Amino acid sequence: MSAWLLSLEGTEAGHHLAMALALLAAFLHAVFGALQKGRHDPWLSRGAIDISYGLMAAPMALFLVPWPEPHMWPIFAGAFAIHTVYKILQALAYTRGAYTVVYPVVRGSSPFFAVIGAYLLFGETFAPMQWLGVGVLMAGIFGLAVYNYIFLEQGRATLGPALAFAVATGLFVALYTTYDAFGIRSTADPFTFLAWFFMIDGIAMPIFAAFRYARMPDPPPPGPLALRGLIGGMVAFLSFGSIMLATRLDKVGEAAVLRETSTVFAALIGWIVLKETVGPRRIFLMTLIALGAVIVEFGG
Repeated sequence: MSAWLLSLEGTEAGHHLAMALALLAAFLHAVFGALQKGRHDPWLSRGAIDISYGLMAAPMALFLVPWPEPHMWPIFAGAFAIHTVYKILQALAYTRGAYTVVYPVVRGSSPFFAVIGAYLLFGETFAPMQWLGVGVLMAGIFGLAVYNYIFLEQGRATLGPALAFAVATGLFVALYTTYDAFGIRSTADPFTFLAWFFMIDGIAMPIFAAFRYARMPDPPPPGPLALRGLIGGMVAFLSFGSIMLATRLDKVGEAAVLRETSTVFAALIGWIVLKETVGPRRIFLMTLIALGAVIVEFGG
């Protein structure tokens, strides 16, 4: 399968596959967010998810894929550091602000940073029409955040710090997107990077979660938390894996922008599965997000 994927790099078929993978990553990321929403402490959820996908990746890393080349170890160390900081910032944001406000801010700020990062690291450029698409998409996502803020009933006192952490998280989303693209392009076999990345990345947050769990006066039962971690781990494995493969096959900036249509999928999941109300204003904002992604895709 690796040889087939590598044969698609730089081709029209590779471009279309990358677009499909980025959209799949967007949908799965929305599912990932829905799994975390309101169920458990964000630190515990993240720890359960990370240990799940770390254990799932270990057999593949150790026995199935080629071992990493020597130059990959510093790259893995950098990815581990970036993702750990990202997850800490995300947990800090989610523990201080409403998910429906914080999540759009994270996703809305990351495309802009990712496009700049793709230019600095890979020399990718966006046409003026594509920049317009980025602006339209970000307007829709931030519009959702403002709309949700207006109807926020509690948690306003800590919303300022939450939004600051959310923007910082968005910056690290862009940073890990471009850095991971660099990492997956630096090894001969992309599945080597994926397997070893997930195994290494699953180390830090379970330690944070274990300390937090031990200090809780009334910790949640471990069974439901472990089950949610297992499901979330499988979804995260597919979601992060899809976007990393997309950035190997095609432009990093375009894949990063398409991935942020996850906000649309999140709203649709909230409407269809969680039975949340979706009025005409939210439909308009979701249309803006989708329109921005279409402009980016076809404006180059």
